[in-house]
Amino acid sequence: MILENFDQLNLGQRQLFAKTCLKLLQNSFIARDKEDNKEMYYFLLSYKNYFDEYFDLMNFEVVLDRELGAIQLVNRESSNLIHLKKDETLVLLILRILYHQHLVKTSINDNIVIKVDEIHQYYDSLELKKKINKTDLVKILRTYRKLNIIDPLGDITKANTRIIIYPTILLAINTQAINDVYNLIANIEDRLEGEEIEETDEN
Repeated sequence: MILENFDQLNLGQRQLFAKTCLKLLQNSFIARDKEDNKEMYYFLLSYKNYFDEYFDLMNFEVVLDRELGAIQLVNRESSNLIHLKKDETLVLLILRILYHQHLVKTSINDNIVIKVDEIHQYYDSLELKKKINKTDLVKILRTYRKLNIIDPLGDITKANTRIIIYPTILLAINTQAINDVYNLIANIEDRLEGEEIEETDEN
């Protein structure tokens, strides 16, 4: 077993192994282009067999996409899935759409960068009766920052603040077809409208 040779790693490598494992267990994703993820990403790249063996003991799989520069930790029994509220799901899907829209006009070596206001504008374009307020959006974006899906480049409470969207979002939403993402949003819209009609009927 590879882990039997764990002691052959020096102290710094063992500490980085532990740090990387903890990051994956806490956040599920590692993004190569996120500055505080970079060292862990390349370390896992070099010692992936150690990570595979370690996480296999807990029935986890380390998914590595070198082309995207993204890593995801997946439980084979789906026990580590994050249960999102409707607003959280909508914002994640909007981020995925904005990622796609900006990708076509961004250099292959550049990160995808949007502004906070673009999220508000897209959300408002859905014409839902319940709009998302700034406080809720900031809370949701902080969650996705923790998960290494985005990284604000300034004060996240300001509309013109830029946000990097990392390719980890392509692993977070398990579909490569952008039309599937539009359909997911449409389904959520229909469900929200149905709930609003029920509430009206009760009154």
